[in-house]
Amino acid sequence: MFSGSIPALVTPFRDGTFDEAAFRRLVDAQVAAGSSALVPCGTTGESATMSIREHDHVVAVCIDQAAGRVPVIAGCGSNDTLVALSHMERAKAAGAAAALVVLPYYNRPNQDGILAHYTYLADNCDLPILIYNVPARTVTDISVETMGRLATLPGIVGVKDASGKVERVSAQRLACGADFCQLSGNDDMALGFMAMGGVGCISVTANVAPKLCADFQKACLSGDWAGALALQDRLYPLHAALFSDASPGPVKYALSRIDADFTTDLRLPMTPPSASSRAAVDAALAHAGLV
Repeated sequence: MFSGSIPALVTPFRDGTFDEAAFRRLVDAQVAAGSSALVPCGTTGESATMSIREHDHVVAVCIDQAAGRVPVIAGCGSNDTLVALSHMERAKAAGAAAALVVLPYYNRPNQDGILAHYTYLADNCDLPILIYNVPARTVTDISVETMGRLATLPGIVGVKDASGKVERVSAQRLACGADFCQLSGNDDMALGFMAMGGVGCISVTANVAPKLCADFQKACLSGDWAGALALQDRLYPLHAALFSDASPGPVKYALSRIDADFTTDLRLPMTPPSASSRAAVDAALAHAGLV
């Protein structure tokens, strides 16, 4: 259903409010550079700091600006199942192609709770669901067995896997079937992820280097592993630098280096990246040939 380079879009803020004009420019730039879909209001989009109304507005703006040129996978996750359902319903009404739904954070449900959460969402809204498994942020991990059970639900179409365990791709192919859409949630591991059967990446780096990330994904999907490796070498320092401090501070800084009109504003509790992080981003941008 989805494949290729899919940016997890940052949300530009200016003086504490959503900078809609900058966001619309970002969407256009991503589409022009070859991104295959867009994800607004994920972790990189600082969804945790948005009101429910603002969250849904950002999703609607993304869908409006994309204007059918690429599908929009709306970030709809919450640790409250009913809030997640509300986001899904509003995203569907706005024209989203799917929902990206993180497993409930903070609550730390067991595997039965995870299954019940996604089952409830799939039963009550027919917007296709991509599961987001990111145990570094949620503490709880979705087991391969649970993922296999979730894959049997008609509304569950795939996973953004940020488990950090590349071997999961093979295990989940066996548990969920080869048609289950597996997207990497880690830019630095995307090469191995793709070689093992992944079909794309929901990417932080694509905010900054959309064409390079799109070219990397095209090389992987066409079996041009030498070309993909060359692009991995070019992008790897940037993958690392964008997580040299709390995200999305470094990626917003990187965007400001490429576009002088892009604001680096963050919402508390996020703060600007350190001097060492900014230096790492500067060096990585130069290595990638972006500045």
